[in-house]
Amino acid sequence: MRTAALALCLLLAACGSRSPVAKGAENTAELPTINKPASSPHGEPPKTGTSSARSEPAATSFAFPAALQGRWGLTPMDCTSTRGDAKGLLVIGPGTLQFYESRALPGADVQVTGDSVAGTFDFAGEGQSWSKYQSLQLRDHKLIRTESNPTASFSYAQCG
Repeated sequence: MRTAALALCLLLAACGSRSPVAKGAENTAELPTINKPASSPHGEPPKTGTSSARSEPAATSFAFPAALQGRWGLTPMDCTSTRGDAKGLLVIGPGTLQFYESRALPGADVQVTGDSVAGTFDFAGEGQSWSKYQSLQLRDHKLIRTESNPTASFSYAQCG
């Protein structure tokens, strides 16, 4: 019985640290930034202080191909709704993606061709910000948007 009590005390002492990370762990250099500043309500990249080691890409150095720019709907109602409930509407401007309740700016790794764009986009909406891979490609007069985490693909028709 004493042996069991002693073993229990040793186990509790070994697990008594408040930190879930071992003191010797030094492999945290590649962890992603989770709480990034959000874009402004007008779509400009977040303002960063001079002490930041990361530099934000200039929003003016990027432009979506003209073939992708415009209003795109997942359903015909997304193009014609006057009540502000077009949840499937995607508006592609010269340098931004505008969804129902969020806006996205291209990241530094975005690649552009005449009819496609692919890379990581920085999103902001409803008081939150996040980054997500997006691929936009024009195929047979449809816009195919593919994203990751989770992987999903959406087909849009251009609004008339």
